[in-house]
Amino acid sequence: MRSVIAVIRREYLQRVRTLAFLLSTLALPVFMILAIVVPAFFAARGTFDGGERVVAVVDRTGQLAERVAERLEGAGYEVELARGGAERATPPADIATAAAGGTGADSHEAAPATGTNDEAALAARVLEGELYGYLVLDDETLATGRATLAAGGSVNALRRVAIGQAVQRSALEVRLRGTEDDIGALLVGGEVQVRRLDQGGSGPEDGEGAFLFAFFGTFLLYIVIIVYAIAVLRAVMEEKNGRIVEIIVSSMRPSRLMLGKILGVGAAGLTQLAIWLLAGALIFSAGIPFLLAALPEGVDLADVASHLPGPGLVLLWTAYFLLGYFLYASLYAAIGAMCSSEEEVQQVQLPVLALLMVPFVFTQMVIESPETTLSVSLSLVPFFTPLLMFARVATGVVPAWQVGLSLVLMVLAIGAVAWLAGRIYRVGILMQGKRPTVPELWRWVREG
Repeated sequence: MRSVIAVIRREYLQRVRTLAFLLSTLALPVFMILAIVVPAFFAARGTFDGGERVVAVVDRTGQLAERVAERLEGAGYEVELARGGAERATPPADIATAAAGGTGADSHEAAPATGTNDEAALAARVLEGELYGYLVLDDETLATGRATLAAGGSVNALRRVAIGQAVQRSALEVRLRGTEDDIGALLVGGEVQVRRLDQGGSGPEDGEGAFLFAFFGTFLLYIVIIVYAIAVLRAVMEEKNGRIVEIIVSSMRPSRLMLGKILGVGAAGLTQLAIWLLAGALIFSAGIPFLLAALPEGVDLADVASHLPGPGLVLLWTAYFLLGYFLYASLYAAIGAMCSSEEEVQQVQLPVLALLMVPFVFTQMVIESPETTLSVSLSLVPFFTPLLMFARVATGVVPAWQVGLSLVLMVLAIGAVAWLAGRIYRVGILMQGKRPTVPELWRWVREG
């Protein structure tokens, strides 16, 4: 057993100490920070649009100004209530012309400026930089939720959504004669809650969040299993082609060498995944508040947290990753032992890749219909279980006995594949030259 531990330690340290491992481990957290935290942080503070947050509200309905102003102030804006009168707003295309007192080259084709003196003054204040813009609310706002924001420059997407939601929710409040809590309940709710009449089984309580996690989790399973399993193949190929293995097997059994490589590479993979999960949790907890600060009328932080997968689903994902990794790593270790060149590897690994591609192709079908006979049958095939059974559990109520049976079948399959791969590895690791044929492989298995 000491020899296996020595191989595990060597494989683990050889990978985690490399610059490639360090860069690949840090790349995902850095990308997440750049994609989530940084834009949300600056957007919440108006960095990309000058930081001006003073907005004037021109209410031609006489019913929306106070409601909209309250929501905009909650979003961090300073609001001025301006007199709007009954006339329609000056068309946005003519604001600059009206404020400057000129006509422009195409003034004869433009609609006449019929806005009030207050609106013309607001336009001038916007162009001078005193206001970020002014928001015009009219009868169409009550009817369709549409409003006009006159600004001195471009308006980023976050501000468009924040102001738009403030207007739309206020218009709904007035039209439905409800309160903020009533309208919020209608907008956030409206989902269909499923009540199962059959008994037994286990599954996620939050179907929407789990449904999204099923896609992401299944895709991540496919990626990490194939990446780390191929890493085992590379490790075997390096020692075989470098003739280092001839020295190693003189002091330990080839099967123990294969086991040590699988466990060592797997430990390095788990280390990388643990760092990614920890970094993701920290980035999520730090970045989401910034994003919600920019969109206070959007999804509440508690709503976001309620859509996240529970610890049980995360533990099941980890279990299927480990079992799937050991299953496919054993196959790739055998492939590395029987091949002597990259060209041979590309040909021999195609059947193994097909074993992973088949469940990946059926993933969407299984997620949409997790309880059909075909979905259940495919998910119980050990080579397909990591992807398909996880997809079923994440999107539907799967009986506990099916989950348990899938785990037992995978353990048995790992034992059988490891035994078969070990006998091929024992002979093939010392073979050089021509790739073995199927009859030769069978002879290796019988004589190994």
